[in-house]
Amino acid sequence: MGKRIIVQARGHGSFSYRVRRSAFRIRLKYPRALIGEGEVAELINSSGHTAPLAKIKYNGECFHIPAFNGMIEGQKISFEGKEVKDGNIMRLKDIPIKTKVYDIESRPGDGGVFIKTAGSYAVVNRIFGDDVFVLMPSKKEKKFNQKCRAIVGSVAGSGRLDKPIVKAGKSFYIKKTRNKLWPRTSAVKMNAIDHPFGSGRGKRIKSKIAKRNAPAGARVGLIRPARTGRRKR
Repeated sequence: MGKRIIVQARGHGSFSYRVRRSAFRIRLKYPRALIGEGEVAELINSSGHTAPLAKIKYNGECFHIPAFNGMIEGQKISFEGKEVKDGNIMRLKDIPIKTKVYDIESRPGDGGVFIKTAGSYAVVNRIFGDDVFVLMPSKKEKKFNQKCRAIVGSVAGSGRLDKPIVKAGKSFYIKKTRNKLWPRTSAVKMNAIDHPFGSGRGKRIKSKIAKRNAPAGARVGLIRPARTGRRKR
Protein backbone atom coordinates (compact mmCIF):
# COMPACT_ATOMS: atom_id res chain seq x y z
CA MET A 1 0.00 0.00 0.00
CA GLY A 2 1.38 3.38 -0.99
CA LYS A 3 2.24 5.96 1.61
CA ARG A 4 0.23 9.16 1.88
CA ILE A 5 1.23 12.05 -0.32
CA ILE A 6 2.30 15.30 1.27
CA VAL A 7 -1.04 17.06 0.84
CA GLN A 8 -2.86 14.25 2.64
CA ALA A 9 -0.26 14.18 5.42
CA ARG A 10 -0.69 17.93 5.86
CA GLY A 11 -4.45 17.48 6.20
CA HIS A 12 -3.89 14.88 8.91
CA GLY A 13 -2.53 17.70 11.08
CA SER A 14 0.59 16.20 12.64
CA PHE A 15 3.13 18.38 14.44
CA SER A 16 5.26 18.53 11.27
CA TYR A 17 2.56 20.58 9.58
CA ARG A 18 0.99 22.37 12.54
CA VAL A 19 1.95 25.94 13.32
CA ARG A 20 3.24 26.68 16.81
CA ARG A 21 0.52 28.61 18.63
CA SER A 22 3.09 30.50 20.66
CA ALA A 23 4.39 32.15 17.47
CA PHE A 24 0.95 33.64 16.81
CA ARG A 25 -0.16 34.47 20.35
CA ILE A 26 -0.38 38.18 19.45
CA ARG A 27 -3.60 39.25 17.73
CA LEU A 28 -3.17 42.16 15.33
CA LYS A 29 -6.38 44.13 15.73
CA TYR A 30 -7.14 47.67 16.81
CA PRO A 31 -10.24 48.32 18.97
CA ARG A 32 -13.61 49.19 17.50
CA ALA A 33 -13.86 52.50 19.37
CA LEU A 34 -10.78 54.72 19.30
CA ILE A 35 -10.81 58.31 20.53
CA GLY A 36 -7.91 60.65 21.20
CA GLU A 37 -4.41 59.24 20.94
CA GLY A 38 -2.23 56.33 22.03
CA GLU A 39 1.44 55.76 22.74
CA VAL A 40 3.89 53.23 21.29
CA ALA A 41 4.87 51.28 24.42
CA GLU A 42 7.13 48.66 22.83
CA LEU A 43 8.39 47.35 19.50
CA ILE A 44 8.26 43.53 19.38
CA ASN A 45 10.12 41.03 17.21
CA SER A 46 7.64 38.21 16.58
CA SER A 47 8.95 35.03 14.97
CA GLY A 48 5.51 34.32 13.52
CA HIS A 49 5.26 37.61 11.62
CA THR A 50 7.38 39.10 8.86
CA ALA A 51 7.06 42.64 10.20
CA PRO A 52 7.98 44.02 13.63
CA LEU A 53 4.95 44.56 15.84
CA ALA A 54 4.05 47.58 17.94
CA LYS A 55 2.37 47.44 21.34
CA ILE A 56 0.11 50.49 21.66
CA LYS A 57 -1.05 51.81 25.05
CA TYR A 58 -4.52 53.31 24.93
CA ASN A 59 -6.98 54.15 27.71
CA GLY A 60 -5.31 51.82 30.24
CA GLU A 61 -5.29 48.88 27.82
CA CYS A 62 -3.01 47.63 25.05
CA PHE A 63 -3.43 46.41 21.49
CA HIS A 64 -0.99 45.38 18.76
CA ILE A 65 -0.52 46.55 15.17
CA PRO A 66 2.20 46.03 12.55
CA ALA A 67 4.82 48.75 13.04
CA PHE A 68 5.13 51.40 10.35
CA ASN A 69 8.39 52.39 8.74
CA GLY A 70 10.21 54.82 11.05
CA MET A 71 8.22 54.08 14.22
CA ILE A 72 9.97 54.67 17.57
CA GLU A 73 9.02 53.77 21.15
CA GLY A 74 7.25 56.54 23.04
CA GLN A 75 5.77 58.00 19.86
CA LYS A 76 2.20 59.36 19.97
CA ILE A 77 -0.40 58.06 17.52
CA SER A 78 -3.65 59.90 16.79
CA PHE A 79 -6.96 58.07 16.30
CA GLU A 80 -9.05 60.97 15.13
CA GLY A 81 -8.73 64.29 13.39
CA LYS A 82 -7.57 65.30 9.94
CA GLU A 83 -3.79 65.23 10.40
CA VAL A 84 -2.27 62.80 7.91
CA LYS A 85 0.79 61.43 9.68
CA ASP A 86 2.48 58.01 9.60
CA GLY A 87 0.93 55.73 12.21
CA ASN A 88 -2.35 57.61 12.58
CA ILE A 89 -5.46 55.44 12.34
CA MET A 90 -8.00 57.25 10.15
CA ARG A 91 -11.12 56.61 8.12
CA LEU A 92 -10.49 56.20 4.41
CA LYS A 93 -12.76 59.15 3.59
CA ASP A 94 -10.41 61.46 5.56
CA ILE A 95 -7.23 60.23 3.87
CA PRO A 96 -6.12 62.18 0.77
CA ILE A 97 -5.61 60.50 -2.60
CA LYS A 98 -2.12 59.08 -3.30
CA THR A 99 -1.49 58.44 0.42
CA LYS A 100 0.14 55.15 1.47
CA VAL A 101 -1.92 53.07 3.92
CA TYR A 102 -1.89 49.58 5.43
CA ASP A 103 -3.88 47.35 7.82
CA ILE A 104 -7.16 48.30 6.14
CA GLU A 105 -10.50 47.15 7.54
CA SER A 106 -12.68 44.91 5.42
CA ARG A 107 -15.81 46.22 7.16
CA PRO A 108 -16.05 49.27 9.41
CA GLY A 109 -14.96 48.30 12.92
CA ASP A 110 -13.39 44.88 12.28
CA GLY A 111 -9.94 46.05 13.41
CA GLY A 112 -7.88 45.70 10.22
CA VAL A 113 -7.59 42.78 7.82
CA PHE A 114 -5.69 43.72 4.66
CA ILE A 115 -1.95 44.40 4.20
CA LYS A 116 0.11 43.42 7.24
CA THR A 117 3.29 41.89 5.75
CA ALA A 118 6.68 43.57 5.95
CA GLY A 119 7.28 46.40 3.49
CA SER A 120 3.80 46.32 1.98
CA TYR A 121 1.35 49.18 1.52
CA ALA A 122 -1.63 50.26 -0.55
CA VAL A 123 -2.41 53.63 -2.11
CA VAL A 124 -5.71 55.51 -1.88
CA ASN A 125 -6.53 55.81 -5.56
CA ARG A 126 -9.91 57.53 -5.95
CA ILE A 127 -13.14 58.35 -4.13
CA PHE A 128 -16.49 57.79 -5.83
CA GLY A 129 -19.60 58.55 -3.82
CA ASP A 130 -19.59 56.50 -0.61
CA ASP A 131 -16.86 54.17 -1.90
CA VAL A 132 -13.11 54.56 -1.69
CA PHE A 133 -10.99 52.69 -4.26
CA VAL A 134 -7.57 51.54 -3.05
CA LEU A 135 -4.71 50.29 -5.21
CA MET A 136 -3.54 47.11 -3.50
CA PRO A 137 0.04 45.70 -3.56
CA SER A 138 -1.11 43.32 -6.32
CA LYS A 139 -1.70 46.42 -8.51
CA LYS A 140 -5.42 45.67 -8.52
CA GLU A 141 -8.01 48.16 -7.35
CA LYS A 142 -10.30 47.22 -4.46
CA LYS A 143 -13.44 49.00 -3.28
CA PHE A 144 -13.90 49.83 0.41
CA ASN A 145 -16.55 51.53 2.49
CA GLN A 146 -15.53 55.12 3.25
CA LYS A 147 -15.95 54.43 7.00
CA CYS A 148 -13.33 51.67 6.98
CA ARG A 149 -10.21 52.62 8.91
CA ALA A 150 -6.57 52.23 7.90
CA ILE A 151 -3.14 53.10 9.25
CA VAL A 152 -1.25 55.81 7.37
CA GLY A 153 2.20 54.81 6.11
CA SER A 154 3.85 51.55 5.04
CA VAL A 155 4.69 48.45 7.07
CA ALA A 156 8.24 48.31 8.46
CA GLY A 157 10.74 45.61 7.49
CA SER A 158 10.84 46.23 3.75
CA GLY A 159 14.46 45.07 3.48
CA ARG A 160 14.01 41.62 4.99
CA LEU A 161 14.54 39.88 1.64
CA ASP A 162 17.60 41.94 0.67
CA LYS A 163 20.04 40.02 2.86
CA PRO A 164 20.98 36.70 1.19
CA ILE A 165 20.30 33.49 3.10
CA VAL A 166 23.70 32.08 1.94
CA LYS A 167 23.34 28.60 3.42
CA ALA A 168 20.58 26.02 3.69
CA GLY A 169 20.82 25.78 7.48
CA LYS A 170 19.58 29.33 7.94
CA SER A 171 16.64 28.69 5.63
CA PHE A 172 15.86 25.53 7.62
CA TYR A 173 15.49 27.47 10.87
CA ILE A 174 13.45 30.23 9.21
CA LYS A 175 10.98 27.66 7.94
CA LYS A 176 11.00 25.74 11.20
CA THR A 177 9.85 28.86 13.08
CA ARG A 178 6.55 28.76 11.20
CA ASN A 179 6.43 24.95 10.75
CA LYS A 180 6.68 25.30 6.99
CA LEU A 181 7.41 22.20 4.93
CA TRP A 182 11.00 22.55 3.75
CA PRO A 183 12.79 21.60 1.59
CA ARG A 184 10.04 21.28 -1.01
CA THR A 185 10.44 18.47 -3.50
CA SER A 186 9.28 18.98 -7.08
CA ALA A 187 6.19 16.87 -7.78
CA VAL A 188 7.49 15.35 -11.03
CA LYS A 189 10.59 14.09 -9.18
CA MET A 190 8.48 12.03 -6.76
CA ASN A 191 7.35 8.43 -7.15
CA ALA A 192 3.92 7.71 -8.55
CA ILE A 193 2.63 6.63 -5.12
CA ASP A 194 3.65 9.94 -3.57
CA HIS A 195 2.05 12.41 -5.95
CA PRO A 196 -0.27 12.45 -8.97
CA PHE A 197 2.54 14.05 -11.02
CA GLY A 198 5.12 11.44 -9.93
CA SER A 199 6.87 8.61 -11.86
CA GLY A 200 9.71 8.58 -14.36
CA ARG A 201 7.41 8.52 -17.35
CA GLY A 202 5.58 11.51 -18.75
CA LYS A 203 7.93 14.25 -17.65
CA ARG A 204 6.39 16.52 -20.26
CA ILE A 205 4.05 18.18 -17.82
CA LYS A 206 0.53 18.91 -18.98
CA SER A 207 -1.82 21.19 -17.10
CA LYS A 208 -3.89 19.13 -14.69
CA ILE A 209 -7.22 20.60 -13.62
CA ALA A 210 -8.37 19.34 -10.22
CA LYS A 211 -12.08 18.79 -9.75
CA ARG A 212 -13.87 21.26 -7.54
CA ASN A 213 -14.83 18.62 -4.97
CA ALA A 214 -11.62 16.57 -5.23
CA PRO A 215 -10.11 15.20 -1.97
CA ALA A 216 -6.99 16.77 -0.50
CA GLY A 217 -4.63 14.33 -2.22
CA ALA A 218 -6.06 15.05 -5.66
CA ARG A 219 -6.25 18.84 -5.34
CA VAL A 220 -3.02 19.46 -7.19
CA GLY A 221 -2.18 21.36 -10.36
CA LEU A 222 -4.64 24.01 -11.45
CA ILE A 223 -7.29 24.54 -8.76
CA ARG A 224 -10.48 26.03 -10.22
CA PRO A 225 -8.64 27.98 -12.93
CA ALA A 226 -10.30 30.98 -14.54
CA ARG A 227 -8.98 29.85 -17.94
CA THR A 228 -6.59 27.31 -19.43
CA GLY A 229 -4.59 26.94 -22.61
CA ARG A 230 -2.45 29.31 -24.54
CA ARG A 231 -3.58 32.90 -24.71
CA LYS A 232 -4.35 33.93 -28.27
CA ARG A 233 -2.89 37.24 -29.38
